[in-house]
Amino acid sequence: MAAISGSWQPMGVLTAALAGRRRPWLAAGLIVAGAVLGWWPGAAGGGPPPDARMQAQLEAGEFAPAVALANQAADPQQRDALLGQVAVAQAQAGARDAAVRSVALIGDDRARAHILAQVANPPGEPANRNARGGAAQADFDDLINLITTTVAPKTWSDAGGAGNLSAFPTGVSVDAQGVLRPLLKESDGGELSALRAAGGRPSGQYDARRRSPLRMVSLVRLEKQIQLGLAAGRVPTETMQVLAGLQRIQYVFVYPDSADLVLAGPAGDWTTGAEQLVVGVESGLPVVRLDDLVVVFRHMLLAADAKFGCMINPRQEALAQAQEFLAEWSKRAVPAESRRAWLEKLRAKLGRQTIEVYGLDPRTRAARVLVEADYRMKLVGMGLEEGVPGVVSYLNLIKGPPPPMGVLRWWFTLDYDAVAASKDRLAFALRGQGVKVESENEHLTPQGERVHTGQSEDLNRQFAESFTRHFAALCRKYPIYAELRNVCDLALAAALLREERLADRIGWHLTCFGDPQGYPVEIGEAPKQVETVVNCRVVSQRQFIAGVSGGVDVQPAALVRRQTIAVESYPQLQQQRPQNAAKPQAADRWWWD
Repeated sequence: MAAISGSWQPMGVLTAALAGRRRPWLAAGLIVAGAVLGWWPGAAGGGPPPDARMQAQLEAGEFAPAVALANQAADPQQRDALLGQVAVAQAQAGARDAAVRSVALIGDDRARAHILAQVANPPGEPANRNARGGAAQADFDDLINLITTTVAPKTWSDAGGAGNLSAFPTGVSVDAQGVLRPLLKESDGGELSALRAAGGRPSGQYDARRRSPLRMVSLVRLEKQIQLGLAAGRVPTETMQVLAGLQRIQYVFVYPDSADLVLAGPAGDWTTGAEQLVVGVESGLPVVRLDDLVVVFRHMLLAADAKFGCMINPRQEALAQAQEFLAEWSKRAVPAESRRAWLEKLRAKLGRQTIEVYGLDPRTRAARVLVEADYRMKLVGMGLEEGVPGVVSYLNLIKGPPPPMGVLRWWFTLDYDAVAASKDRLAFALRGQGVKVESENEHLTPQGERVHTGQSEDLNRQFAESFTRHFAALCRKYPIYAELRNVCDLALAAALLREERLADRIGWHLTCFGDPQGYPVEIGEAPKQVETVVNCRVVSQRQFIAGVSGGVDVQPAALVRRQTIAVESYPQLQQQRPQNAAKPQAADRWWWD
């Protein structure tokens, strides 16, 4: 985690060092900036203080000349320190927006983060109430008020216009007891498109809603703009939350000369679609989400073998009760008219299955995506939710004598053909479908214990393979599977960053994305249990019951080992990496086509 946190001294140490010194706040600000950034000329020998003109300008409140003077410094560290000094003075004078603009000029991301902490919350003031907090639910009222009062105010319904803005949920709900309930209904509205209707479509090249076969999203620039916005009390914009409409991560590009790291893939206009997920208007596929990126990157950058996933499993005592119930009915048939009631009794014996999320905070959206995708896959496998042509439920695959009672295990895992690299290792391609389903048959003892066999019988394997083979079609019908694929893409990209030390190559320290306090993601109730997935089918006048367990297992480490990455011997991948000239010159532009 050293690459994320850097080596800055905690502010408590610096504050203690200044305790008891009778200096005005400005002088204290100079000492803090100098102690942390070490910009004094000849610092080791106690060199002279900054130019007296700078101090005189700040004391007189002449901030614009002070910024100009700071920009004249030839040494980058000295320039950053002087700009930080100006920003602190501006914030203390109440000009916080101007202070944030000054901080935006600081080149070193660690220096910028340190000064932003002072600008956002000057001594004696409460913590920034507009920054995103880690509460269970987002403060949508404040967000909606901020948008409607700053973005084309006269176009909103409250002012007589046509625009409306309302909160939107994710594609899964969790009640107060932690019971997961998927949202299976179509959304009637397009809440996320409200900003588009209010402000109109931007003209020219920079229209995030325009379809693009290759959208470039700079992680370094995006983090900087979010960090500056939070310091000024602004939440990330809608376009930031959906990464400018990015729908898959196909490439990772590195630009050492401009210290940039870019994710690239197809993108386009977005709306709130089926199951209240944010999806592409044309493709129907979900967009990559900012919070998911932050959550996955924080975890994957912790260790070389970082992994995450979830498990949904029946309880042992419930399986034992179900065994007893089935033994009572083993010698008599269940009349067709009583079959539904009989199955409900069995389901009641089984009770709810337990949910375990590992690696990620179970309260985050990314974790809920894992759980819902896994649960929905099991519904398809048991014939409780419709699949697509070519995907037949496990029960409907049974034609002859049913196999003995056991527990089927299905789980999602990674499915990438390869990670390819250009010869200079500045361009990487993530190739493959991303996700597949594995299978296993578990033996069930009379005591309800599940015994791993390491084997999968033909029908079980047939369902898993058909689900994998038709995964693209399933993603179009049920976007939650494509959401899972996006999370897997993020995991592989993050593992690649760590293995190839790409952040180190450009001097990026993730001072905002890597810090839970710098960028708190939205959290909700953690799913803890879910209704048991079980179904039955009559085969040769016998009642056949199938139960299921499984989960999601994301382990990308093996895919990004240096000896595993395929180095391209031809220039195709290198040519797919746009040159620096393709990037916009505007400092606040974090995406482009």
